[in-house]
Amino acid sequence: MKRTDIKSHCPVNFTLETVGDPWSLLILRDIVFFDKHTFKEFLGSSERITTSVLTSRLASLEAQGVLSKHPHPTDQRSAIYSLTEKGLGLVPMMLCMMEWGTSHDPDSMGHRKKELVERIQAEQSALSREIQDNLRNGGSIFGPLK
Repeated sequence: MKRTDIKSHCPVNFTLETVGDPWSLLILRDIVFFDKHTFKEFLGSSERITTSVLTSRLASLEAQGVLSKHPHPTDQRSAIYSLTEKGLGLVPMMLCMMEWGTSHDPDSMGHRKKELVERIQAEQSALSREIQDNLRNGGSIFGPLK
C-alpha cells in the first residue's frame, strides 16, 4: 500500500501523495471516463496493471477517502468502487489532464472526443489564463504578480 504519512502540507505535494502515482490516476481515469467500477474491469484496461498493484492502489485510494467500496449487488465475490465527494473533487484535474494530453499527443484517443475537449478548452477559467500569463512574465502563483 502507498504511504499515508504526508511529507509536507504543500497542496501540490498533498495531491501527489494521495493520487500521484500513475496506477492510481489510471484507476481514477477508468472510473471517470470509462465507467469501470470493479476489480475485473480495472484489470481489463490496456495498461495491464498487476493484481497486486491494483489491490494496493484500490486499498490506498479507499484509505485516503478518494474511493468507496460497496458489495456488488449481483456478485457476492465482487465489489463496486465509486468516487467519494473527495474523489469527485478530482474531476476538474482529470479534465485538465485529458485536455493537456490531447493537445500534446497527436495520437491521443481524446481526439475522438473533440466536442468535449473543445468545451474543456473554451471553459477554462479566467484565473488559469491569468496565472499562465503571469508565469510567462516570470511570476508564480504564490509569488508577486508581474
